[in-house]
Amino acid sequence: MAYQDTQLTRPQSQAIGTNKVLRNTYGLLAMTLLFSAVTAGAAMAMGVERMNIFVFFIGAYGLMFLVHKTANSALGLLTTFAFTGFMGFTLGPILNAYLALPNGAALVMNALAMTGLTFIGLSAVALISKKDFSFLGNFLMAGAIVLILAMVAGLVFQIPTLMLMVSAGFVLFASAAILYQTSEIVHRAGETNYILATITLYVSIYNLLISLLSLLGIMSSD
Repeated sequence: MAYQDTQLTRPQSQAIGTNKVLRNTYGLLAMTLLFSAVTAGAAMAMGVERMNIFVFFIGAYGLMFLVHKTANSALGLLTTFAFTGFMGFTLGPILNAYLALPNGAALVMNALAMTGLTFIGLSAVALISKKDFSFLGNFLMAGAIVLILAMVAGLVFQIPTLMLMVSAGFVLFASAAILYQTSEIVHRAGETNYILATITLYVSIYNLLISLLSLLGIMSSD
């Protein structure tokens, strides 16, 4: 009887753990997005120029490395806000550049709305359907390599068509990452650390917004 009772309560224990990770992840994600909005607004108000691409990569990947190294300690929260604050600060000059366009305000608002609706829709699919999207793991690994190489080629050779394809590719990549990460939490098959889960979702939202801004800008001939 004791064995049977343990078996019956194990799914309940897993469900409680999953709900806790989801609650902590979305709570932290909301706070980091708000903090990023504040740092982006500060960069816009100060008129900060767009950051050198190499400085951006060093800062972003350096802080992301620190987040992963400290994710299992209280320091992980501090490095998470440092990373997301930095990313928000780099977003400020980009938003200023788009707002300077004739239809810039509408373009930015549309990109923000599309990003929010896409994230909510994909999260709902993963949470409600309970489908296991772990099969996307290999796609994400291969896609990241292809997109980075294509992005570097686009920056070096300045090929508009290639940059358009890279932006579209990042939209698909970010969407797949949202499905994959949410599914990992739900099924407890991978991510149980809410700090790492938050960072993955945050980066997906950031990439989604930047890519949608680029696509909308190109389609509006700006």
